[in-house]
Amino acid sequence: MRSSLIALCAVTVAACGGGTPAPRAADVAALPWDSVEALARGTTVTWRMWRGDPSINRYVDDWITPRLAACCGVTLRTAEGQGPDILQQLRLETAAGAAGTTDLAWINGETFAALQRDSLLGGPWAHRLPSAQSLDSASAIIMRDFERPTEGFEMPWGRVQFALVYDSLRTPSPPRSVSALAEWIRAHPGRFTHDQGFTGTTFLKVVLYALNGGVGTFQGGFDAATWDRTAPRLFTWLEALVPSFWREGRAYPQSVADLDRLFANGEVDFAMGNNHLGVATKVRRGTYPASARVLMLDDGMIANTHYLGIPSNATNPAGAMVVANFLLSPAAQYEKQRVEVWADGTVLDINKLDTEWQARFAALAADPLGFPDSVAARLAVPEVAAEWHDRVVSEWRRRIRGRAGE
Repeated sequence: MRSSLIALCAVTVAACGGGTPAPRAADVAALPWDSVEALARGTTVTWRMWRGDPSINRYVDDWITPRLAACCGVTLRTAEGQGPDILQQLRLETAAGAAGTTDLAWINGETFAALQRDSLLGGPWAHRLPSAQSLDSASAIIMRDFERPTEGFEMPWGRVQFALVYDSLRTPSPPRSVSALAEWIRAHPGRFTHDQGFTGTTFLKVVLYALNGGVGTFQGGFDAATWDRTAPRLFTWLEALVPSFWREGRAYPQSVADLDRLFANGEVDFAMGNNHLGVATKVRRGTYPASARVLMLDDGMIANTHYLGIPSNATNPAGAMVVANFLLSPAAQYEKQRVEVWADGTVLDINKLDTEWQARFAALAADPLGFPDSVAARLAVPEVAAEWHDRVVSEWRRRIRGRAGE
C-alpha cells in the first residue's frame, strides 16, 4: 500500500498537493491499472472531438457519458475540435507554457503526424490499457496511421472504409472499377461529382492508386519523383471527365452532407463516404432512399482508423486513459457499430472475445442492408503517408478547382 501511495504522489498534484507539474501520460501508464483508476475517480476529462454528427453526439452524450460516471466515477466533458484546431491550440498552449485544456483528442492521419513532429502527444500509454489486449493488433490498417506506427501514442478507436453509394433502382448495374466509372460518367453527363473535403480527396486517392498500379506504388513514405511520375495520370483523368461532372465541374458540394442531399434529391446518381457501414444508418434515418446500396470498386477502397491521443500538456492523463479504456471495451465498441447508433466499425479482433460477444458482433454483420465483411476486407487498401493526401488536395485546388473560377 505504501509503495502505491508513493507512486500516486509522484504523478498527481491532487493526491499530494504542492503545485508540482501536471502528471505525464507515460508516468501514469507505468502505474498498476487500479492506481490509474484511483487517480481518475472523481475527475473531469475534457475530450476534444468532432461534434458535427448527431448520431455520434448521441452515442457519446447519452450512452458513453452516463456509463463512465457510473462505472468509473469520471465526468466526461466534450468540446468541439478537429485536426487543425487541435494542432493550433496545443501549439499555442505549449509555446505559452500553459496548462492544457484538452485531456483526450480524436485524431488521425496528418494531425497525428504533425502532433508527433512537434512532440505534442504524451506517451506511450495506449498499450497499457487492459482493453488493448483485444485489439486487432495484426492489422496494419489499425496499428499504422497513414503509414506511421502508433507506438502507443494513440489508441485505435474505430475503423472505416471508403465506399461509393448508388441507388439500385436508378442504377441497377453500377460500374465496378475506376475505368468503368470513367465510361459511366461520360455516358451520363451531369450525374456525378465529389465533395471538396476529406471524403472527396479520399476518392481522388482511390483513383490515383488505381491508375498507377495500386497502393504499393505509394507506400514507404512520400517521394517527390514518384509524385511527378504518377500525379499526371490522375489529373489527366480528371480533366477529361470534369466537363461531364455535375454542373460541368464548375461547382462542387462543400461537404458530404451536401453531396448526400444531391443524391437523395436525384440530382446525381452517386454519393460517397468514408464509412461503408454508415450507408445502412443513413437509409434508416431517411437521408438515403431505401434502395441505396454500397458500391466498392474492384481496384481497392481505402480503409483507415481513427484514434484517441493524450496531449503532452494534458492535466488529467489518468482520466483520459480510463475513458479510452472504456471506449475500447467490447460493450462500447459493439454499441457504436450498431447501425441504429453510429455504424462505426470495431478495431477489436472478434476472435479474442468470449463466445457471447463473438455472437453479438456476428449478428451485426448479418444486417440485410450491410456489405459483406469478407468482400470489404478483400478490397481494403491502407492509407499512405499524409504528404500524399496534402499533395492531392493542393494540386486539385490549383488545377481543377481553380479552373472553375469559384
